Amino acid sequence: MRKLLGLFVLLISAPALAHGPTPIKVDESIVVAADPKTVWAIAGKFDGLANWHPDVQSVKAKGGDAAGAEREITLKKGGVLKEGLDEYDAGAFKYSYRMSDPDLDAMPASSYSATLTIEPAAGGGSQVRWYGRLYRGDTSNEPPENLNDAAARAAMSTFLRNGLQGLKKKIEGK
Repeated sequence: MRKLLGLFVLLISAPALAHGPTPIKVDESIVVAADPKTVWAIAGKFDGLANWHPDVQSVKAKGGDAAGAEREITLKKGGVLKEGLDEYDAGAFKYSYRMSDPDLDAMPASSYSATLTIEPAAGGGSQVRWYGRLYRGDTSNEPPENLNDAAARAAMSTFLRNGLQGLKKKIEGK
């Protein structure tokens, strides 16, 4: 009876021990000394990332700035990010996109979605916010260190932060 009870407890608790990945949220922002329209003219082009992001070597895109557009971002460190545009609202200075094909060497994430927004900053200029949601590169219960939550969060945060700093430098010239 004791063995049967032990087996029952093990079977009931097993699902609680077997959990998959949880979504990881990243959120970066920066204030740029220019009005939102000026910032949007540079950051708002879905195919224009190579013009201001220091980690991007080149971008191949098709579809312009319409929902359904696609881009392939070749990174300077190697690897390619393939993304699809989900929403583009030039009037609100906002666009959202998602990963369409993972490249774990480029970004240790199995999937992600991200949004870039530009709003007037409280003290003048523009508040540029780039945020996203992603899943680690290895979605098994025990991922290797290079594909775990911490690696995915660090890689995405670094990419977004570097991009925002590059945008600020491009616009302000500093």
